[in-house]
Amino acid sequence: MTIRNLDFLLKPTSVAVIGASRRANTVGAVVARNLFHAGFGGPIMPVHPRECSIEGVLAYPSVADLPLTPDLALICTPPDTVPGLIDALGRRGTKAVVVVTAGFGEFGTEGERLQQKLLDAAKPHLLRVLGPNCVGLLIPGIGLNASFAHVAALKGDVALVAQSGAVVTALLDWAAARKIGFSHMISVGDMADVDFGDLLDYLAADGSVRAILLYAEALTHARKFMSAARAAARQKPVIVIKAGRSDEAAKAARSHTGALAGADDVYDAAFRRAGVLRVHDLDELFDAVETLSLGTSATSFAQCMRGRLAIITNGGGIGVMATDSLIEDGGKLAELSPDTVEKLDAVLPKTWSRGNPVDIIGDANAKRYAEALKVVLDDRNTDAILVLNCPSAVGDSLWAAQSVAETVDAQKAGRRRPVLTSWLGEGTAADARRLFAAHRLPTYHTPGDAIRGFMHLVRYYRNQELLMETPASVSDAYETQTNTARDLIDGVMRDGREWLTEYEAKKLIAAYGVPAVDTRHAADPDAAAEAARAIGGSVALKISSPDLTHKSDIGGVVLRLNDPERVRAEAIRMLGRIRLIAPDARLDGFTVQKMANRSEPHELIVGMTEDRLFGPVLLFGQGGTGVEVLADKALALPPLNLTLARDAMARTRIWNLLRGYRARKPAAIDEIAATLIKISQLVIDFPEIVELDINPLLADGDGVLALDARVKVGIPSLPGARRLAIRPYPKSLEEEVQLRDGRAFLLRPVRPEDEPALLRLVDRLTPEDIRLRFFAPMKHLSHKMAARLTQIDYDREMALVAVDQSAGTDGGELRGVVRISADPDNVRAEYAVVVQSDMKGMGLGSLLMRKILDHARTRGLSEIFGEVLRENTGMLALCQRLGFTRQEHPDEPSIVEVRLTL
Repeated sequence: MTIRNLDFLLKPTSVAVIGASRRANTVGAVVARNLFHAGFGGPIMPVHPRECSIEGVLAYPSVADLPLTPDLALICTPPDTVPGLIDALGRRGTKAVVVVTAGFGEFGTEGERLQQKLLDAAKPHLLRVLGPNCVGLLIPGIGLNASFAHVAALKGDVALVAQSGAVVTALLDWAAARKIGFSHMISVGDMADVDFGDLLDYLAADGSVRAILLYAEALTHARKFMSAARAAARQKPVIVIKAGRSDEAAKAARSHTGALAGADDVYDAAFRRAGVLRVHDLDELFDAVETLSLGTSATSFAQCMRGRLAIITNGGGIGVMATDSLIEDGGKLAELSPDTVEKLDAVLPKTWSRGNPVDIIGDANAKRYAEALKVVLDDRNTDAILVLNCPSAVGDSLWAAQSVAETVDAQKAGRRRPVLTSWLGEGTAADARRLFAAHRLPTYHTPGDAIRGFMHLVRYYRNQELLMETPASVSDAYETQTNTARDLIDGVMRDGREWLTEYEAKKLIAAYGVPAVDTRHAADPDAAAEAARAIGGSVALKISSPDLTHKSDIGGVVLRLNDPERVRAEAIRMLGRIRLIAPDARLDGFTVQKMANRSEPHELIVGMTEDRLFGPVLLFGQGGTGVEVLADKALALPPLNLTLARDAMARTRIWNLLRGYRARKPAAIDEIAATLIKISQLVIDFPEIVELDINPLLADGDGVLALDARVKVGIPSLPGARRLAIRPYPKSLEEEVQLRDGRAFLLRPVRPEDEPALLRLVDRLTPEDIRLRFFAPMKHLSHKMAARLTQIDYDREMALVAVDQSAGTDGGELRGVVRISADPDNVRAEYAVVVQSDMKGMGLGSLLMRKILDHARTRGLSEIFGEVLRENTGMLALCQRLGFTRQEHPDEPSIVEVRLTL
């Protein structure tokens, strides 16, 4: 399930509380008190077998005795009663339950059994369960406090979803003191049913939610989470704090939530790929809440990707410290324009700093703060402003705060720049912070906290921009020999082996276009000598054994052998050494490979491992024998494109070396990135691969060369692409199609690399066709919209493009596109189709629609719908031929709704 029936959980019109109590200091009493005193407008029905009334309201002895069916029920009774209560509520027609009770998945085998009984009771009724083992939920906008929290939440537009009830109550306490509000505060507990993915989908579509905060200890259902997080992060900021980063903390997280925590580096890679911002402690999360919740719109921060900050301060020292924090965190000082400096000269003392930070001198009064801020707000080189204040006997801090708040309030709509504040000290500083909170201005205790809050959002939008970049195409730049790879893997598995030999591993990666050094297998010393003679020149000799991982550590590698007879002699000596050091190791001969003749190459590692939760994970970093000691690595989730591959490379220390320095020329960056993409595709195509290392991968200006490779195979954890956290490009949907006149097209799913071709297609449409498709005149398709239409989540959307391969370059020209976007429940999908204007009437639109409807049936959708302008008679006629029904749009008479039941 995903968002099905979540309206009953998050927008209930009636509530029952089962286990409500009059006994002081019990969960049932606190929950009942919170419910009755939060201002909820609908009926609240307490259930207790013996009490006549709770909180002065008539109580009912059982679920069966309730006078009406509640949308939402809270359960605060012992664990063994919960499954029966859920079944009774389901039979009454209730569609959502919050199980506050603990004692389920976090309590071992017996608890897991009871949790399964809970789910089995809910499933026949499509009843959604929040929890168990949770604090509950608070939705101030509808007056709902269905929790046992100690304070109520104020109304706001930031949603918090947390696995830990303690984090919910701590944030509530912190926010109440600062007058910060929330749209939702949801404690998910053990996530037996409703999880992060479900709530991300729901909150992303909720217009009252401006940003989403997550506190996670462990995730479940990786693909669902990634799809939901990617979709949500494209619409509004999503910030996550993931606990359990160390092995010890991960063990604590397991006992607390009943779920296993994955490797923390993998979580980092997943959050980055989803486009969410990760913070690492509650201080950072509080900073993020401060920045998001108080008066700083997502649009304002979207303009801050360059991170250019102006600092206004009455103390030079704190301005310098703020500057240090900014530069260390990847931001930069705004360079004030000459016009701004001239205007500041007119309003500030002659001794002001005449630069950024703008030091307005220690005796600055309220007027000086206001005048300086007005000038800097108009500076076009500035993305945001941080205003600092140190207590001073000659300048009243509270009056200065008042003048700053009034100046910000007076900004013209559309020209608003984010303004952050930090008033140091306590005393008058505390009063100033309350004033800023009242004016919805972000305020922080220290300049460093303010910088961190600012850079969180800068980094978030930079990451969003990165994910929207149009990648160059490499998908057709190399050929794959899939049959060769299949034969190699099948042969190893038939032999009952886990590890490919070095010779087999290099042959496997070469089948996917990764250059590997010439390598031969030799059964004995004589064969090794013959292999060396055939290769010619200097060779390396290595022992071949499925049991020996690091061969060089036990004398299993000898380099730079120039004579076949010496190869034979070294092979004999090597056998003796290995049998002495590792007598039980299975030996199957040697590998002989040509010594690579590269001048000062970089040694890299490209690898893959399988994570328990997220499936295959790719690794890039500095390689060689010291790879574990150097620990210079970056992880990424497949599938990759050039933009994502280069981003992973740029997160390593060796990246700057690869770009060249002093007299050393740059390495072939694109070929290194292409190697990552090729390995990504190999792992996608062959789910039997569970571990892979290319180490070292030599890289210089001439390209890349694999010197060593290791590959482990096994039975896939999940079949095919299902083991991947992100669904890869569905190549199986590619097909050649023909129109009635014989014109041929390649019909295939859209790819991110198609953005330029899509823009050219839209440019070829007539203004009338653009209006009929987009319901408004439009000269050009923006990059943001084009990226959104080409960078799709294949798990939830599908867009098929008709490619004319005889026209244009870079793979041909697009002549038509059809798409469906499914709801998170995979029940209904909206369609859209466009055909090049001069190709209308040739049958291409009909062909595209039939193909997308076939795909919709295959994926199990129940209904396809769309909105068509009434004057678009051609589209309406096509829909009629395909069996769509028509009905009037409830709000817009110029639009017709069309629907097709599959």
